[in-house]
This record gives sequence, structure tokens and C-alpha cells, in this order.
Amino acid sequence: MRRRLPVGVRTAIRQWAGPLSLSGASRRFTEVVARIQPDLVHAMRIPYEGMLAALARLEGVLLLISVWGNDFTLHAPSNPLLAYYTRLALHRASALHADCQRDIRLARQWGFEPGKPAVLLPGGGGVQLDLFYPLEGVDSADKQLPTVVNPRGFRAYVQNKAFFRAIPLVLEAHPQAHFACPAMAGEAQALHWIEQLDLFTQVELLPQLTRQQMAELFRNSQVAVSPTTHDGTPNTLLEAMACGCFPVAGDLESLREWIIPGQNGLLVDPRSPEALAQAIIAALSDAPMRRSAQEQNTRLIADRADYRRVMPQAEAFYRQL
Repeated sequence: MRRRLPVGVRTAIRQWAGPLSLSGASRRFTEVVARIQPDLVHAMRIPYEGMLAALARLEGVLLLISVWGNDFTLHAPSNPLLAYYTRLALHRASALHADCQRDIRLARQWGFEPGKPAVLLPGGGGVQLDLFYPLEGVDSADKQLPTVVNPRGFRAYVQNKAFFRAIPLVLEAHPQAHFACPAMAGEAQALHWIEQLDLFTQVELLPQLTRQQMAELFRNSQVAVSPTTHDGTPNTLLEAMACGCFPVAGDLESLREWIIPGQNGLLVDPRSPEALAQAIIAALSDAPMRRSAQEQNTRLIADRADYRRVMPQAEAFYRQL
């Protein structure tokens, strides 16, 4: 098995090396823009697409920048280069797209001028409800095998150590619980925790799944865990909620825009195995709470994140610009 650097080390390397590559890349991008002559350039996040576009010569071309949930809280403060290029990107942006109100507020603090247009829309155009939906006639209380899914993979801001250490605590209360972990197959650190905690039969490390496979996994799970310390509005969490999964997530300002703790999900300290375990146990033990949350969340996603509503709003924003 090929060993990789720890995810935190990989992220730190990218945070320093990425800005150093921008100058040459911006010259090549300027040539592309001159050849295509677009009306609008849309950078899908600040590091490094927004920074690249900000350095390019875009005379007469509008620059729309999208914000990912960790652009301001994880990357921008990490070193002086990223802080400088974040401010430059926001200064040169013509408009902003964010998936949470928190990031529009933070963008103003990082230099996005108040008079410039901004739009608040879920990323990826929202949730495709013809793919992500609950089992018909079945709610999470009726699913036989207690299944907990962690769809976040390995990233610097996902507290997987706490998640894996929470599993033995959950198994004390729910010995039959099963834990599914997409995009973790072959991860050396995950395999080490499984061996260390003797979780061979309870935890399944899955490869990267297709969207159809993820939807099926969510539909057949009771709880979706998102143990992150940095996030905006993660699409995997919205998709899980649309499929009837009860959300347990890190207690972040951005997620409080979607989850009212104790009503349609639980928000906890994602670094604490005990807090994660208590929330998962509470969710698995309380079928009426899960049932009520499923009803609330399917309505919430339909109202605020339905792809059929979000994409026309995105198109209207393009046309407005």
C-alpha cells in the first residue's frame, strides 16, 4: 500500500506552494482569456482559481468568485501569502457567490466592497431531488441495521480521529451499529485506527462512490456525521438530509443556518469523541426525533436547495451581471 503524507502536512504544503505558482499560471490564463474573449469569468473558489483570475489581465471581463466553506476560516489566515492573495481576489471580484451568509459577512471583512452584488445559493446548483430522496414509505426509524455514514473523506479540517475514537463508545450502546466511510478505502491512518480500536467488523472503508451510490447509502442509513472544524454548507450534508439521514455535525456558524440543534439535527464539538458519540447514540436511540427531523429536513431541502429552483437563480444572477 502506497503511504502518503498526513493530510494536514499535504494541506500545509499546498498552502505555501500554491501561491508561488500563480504568477506563471496567470500569464497563461491571460492568453486563454484573450483567445476566448468571455463576458464573464467564474472562479469556483478563492484558492487558487480566484487568486489566479485576480492576477490575470481581464480588461472588460467580469469576475465572479465563489467561496468554499474553508476559504476564509482555514486558508486565508494560514500564511501571509494566502492572506494577501485573498484580499486581492476579493478587491478585484465583480461579484460573489457564497453558500452561507457567514461567508458573505467574512468576504466584506476581507475586502469585498459592500456595493458589489452577492448571491447566496447552495453549491453545485443545489440538491437533485430526483436522485437524493428518502425511501418511499420508510423513515429512518424503520431501517433495520443501524448505519452511520461519514461522507467527508480525509481532509485537514475533518476530525476523523475523533470520529473513529467515538465508534467504540457508540458500540457500547448500540453493538449492532455499522459505520460506512466513503472515500476512505486504503487510507493508512484509517486502517491504523481500525486496527488500534479493533473495529474490523463494524467499520467499512469504501472507495469514492458515484452520486447514485451515495444516494443509496444515505437512504439506507440513519445518521450522517460531518465532523468538521471548517465548513460552509457541505453538499454531502444537504444530500444526506434530503435522503432522510439525521445530521450530526460540527457546531459551526454556517451549519446553524440549516440545523436547529435538537430539532432537525445535532451540532457538537467535532474534536471531541465523547460529544460525537453522545450525539450519534442520541440519534440512534430516539426514533421519534429522527422521524421528526426527516420530515423537517425534506421540506427544508425542497424549499431552499432544490436544484430545479437554485439553478434558475444562478442563471438569473449571471444575466444580472
